Amino acid sequence: MAELKKNAVPAKKVGKSIGKVICNAVLLLFSFSCIFPMVWIFYSSFKTQTEFTQSSTALPQALNLKNYISVFTQTKLGMYMLNSAKNTILSVLIIIVFSFLAGYVLSRYRFRGRSLIYNYFIMGMLIPVHALLVPMYVQLRQSGLSNHWYTLLFPYVAFGLPISIMLIESYIASIPKELEEAASIDGCGFFRCLFQIVFPLAMPILSTVAIIQFFAVWNEFSFSLILVNSDTLRTVPVGLTMFKSAYTVDYPRLMAGIMTTTLPVMILYFVFSKRIIEGMVAGAVKG
Repeated sequence: MAELKKNAVPAKKVGKSIGKVICNAVLLLFSFSCIFPMVWIFYSSFKTQTEFTQSSTALPQALNLKNYISVFTQTKLGMYMLNSAKNTILSVLIIIVFSFLAGYVLSRYRFRGRSLIYNYFIMGMLIPVHALLVPMYVQLRQSGLSNHWYTLLFPYVAFGLPISIMLIESYIASIPKELEEAASIDGCGFFRCLFQIVFPLAMPILSTVAIIQFFAVWNEFSFSLILVNSDTLRTVPVGLTMFKSAYTVDYPRLMAGIMTTTLPVMILYFVFSKRIIEGMVAGAVKG
């Protein structure tokens, strides 16, 4: 019996080791499937059209920057990027202001109809975006608000507010209310207390919300495709679909355009990834 027990212990260790190896292999395979497309796009952007036609997976024969030059000289990618930047910055600012105010009110005050408002924002996160494409298009068109520089702000802000309010409300609820009460006793007014005490303390979650919404708005495709018809108002995701002729697609130049427009998002993520995780965890744990 003693020998059987001794043999059983190594068997358990072997089983755990095999499980870890399988788990790591699956994670490694998943990571490779996520990273390889970007690596492929990167080195394909340096190919010529002939090289890409001959082999889409082979490495480029030489470092060719013509695709990156032609992206800005022969296409309207620069204009598309400016449109996306304008929509992104304005949408994020509006979302931050309104979600901060709404999140503060929902976390600090108990009033009749609070649960209804809270559930209303939760419903906003449950409704699929594409289910509202046609109704929003009809409403904006009938009201004369479609195909303007500010048209895309309506859906971006509307769909960005629910999750932002939930995160900020949960985080502000964790901030001790005694800080505001002490400031109020010392003569600090409501708005001064709100923006000089609560706002700085809520900066971790506000920065997290800003970064998340930046990613969402910059990469949004459906609303930009449906609600905007003018070429001068197109954003990056829709603009990239214009990289084609009547019969062929210049894939290397398209890859260069994708890398150019993806670079700001990638830099932003790698710089602020730690802050994003900290803000999400803080809002979840403290709330």
